[in-house]
Amino acid sequence: MPEQVLDARKRPLRDLRISVTDRCNFRCRYCMPAEIFGTDYPFLPRHKLLTFEEITRLVGIFTSLGVEKIRITGGEPLMRRDLPELIRMIRQVEGVRDIAMTTNGSLLAKHAKALKQAGLDRVTVSLDSLDDERFGRINDRGYRVQDILRGIDAAAETGMLVKINMVVQRGVNDQDILPMARYFREKGHILRFIEFMDVGNSNGWKLDQVVPSSEIVQMIHKEMPLMPIEPNYFGEVASRYRYAGTNQEIGFISSVTQAFCSTCTRARLSAEGKMYNCLFASSGEDLRGPLREGKSDEEIRELIQSIWVRRDDRYSEQRLKQTPGLSHRSKVEMSHIGG
Repeated sequence: MPEQVLDARKRPLRDLRISVTDRCNFRCRYCMPAEIFGTDYPFLPRHKLLTFEEITRLVGIFTSLGVEKIRITGGEPLMRRDLPELIRMIRQVEGVRDIAMTTNGSLLAKHAKALKQAGLDRVTVSLDSLDDERFGRINDRGYRVQDILRGIDAAAETGMLVKINMVVQRGVNDQDILPMARYFREKGHILRFIEFMDVGNSNGWKLDQVVPSSEIVQMIHKEMPLMPIEPNYFGEVASRYRYAGTNQEIGFISSVTQAFCSTCTRARLSAEGKMYNCLFASSGEDLRGPLREGKSDEEIRELIQSIWVRRDDRYSEQRLKQTPGLSHRSKVEMSHIGG
């Protein structure tokens, strides 16, 4: 059995989110605004990215410390060439129980079958509106809703579990809450509403743009009554509900108004091989260097363990308490370490 590693707040290491690229074909304002991530933005050169072999080796070390679930992220992960091959390699690592991927869905129709055959269990698709005009403004690259819906359908046809994430911003897409709920209830996919978060330093976050999950629950409940469901496991980030009289599930991720730091079991690995203990972290610990310097698995394992046991991150709880100076702290961009 893997050793259970606890951080400074007694939280176990169970989940690893791996960014495979810092590039994306969207320029959503809450993640990669075009005026910052323009044509001259210095994205990581290929030699600085972890190779598939290096990622797979790290996955094996992380599983020896208790990690069971792997999530592939980006940027947009499907912009990393031959991604199904990485999924196949990770699938063979002892201890990996579940492999998921988060994607904007624009390239999913092309790759869904290969991803499933390689061993991908689940896919989460980010979609913030069913209205073409609003969606085009959000992604800022002219992608249409139908492009994403085709990807969702293609993934579902392979037998993968498909979830949809919607980041809600007041005055931007809050009018799409009910249309999204109706559409994906009919489709039978789990839809999750995410409160707009102050991830990174460039998304112009303001508290008055946050639509609290409690408000969204009430809005949906008036039209389609909801019943709460117990969490699936310790550390689940979404509050789960089902539509009354059905088994159809819907979820709400409330990082701003109902912080869940106390049960966070997630470590993050950036595309260039830095380990981050929090989505809102200011800095990460280099793992690529030791890998390429020839350190043994045991030496790297001890390094990872030492990073985790010192972990005391609880940014969202501190935000709720309005901790002095927190709003001025520099944070890693979400496009660099995934959501």
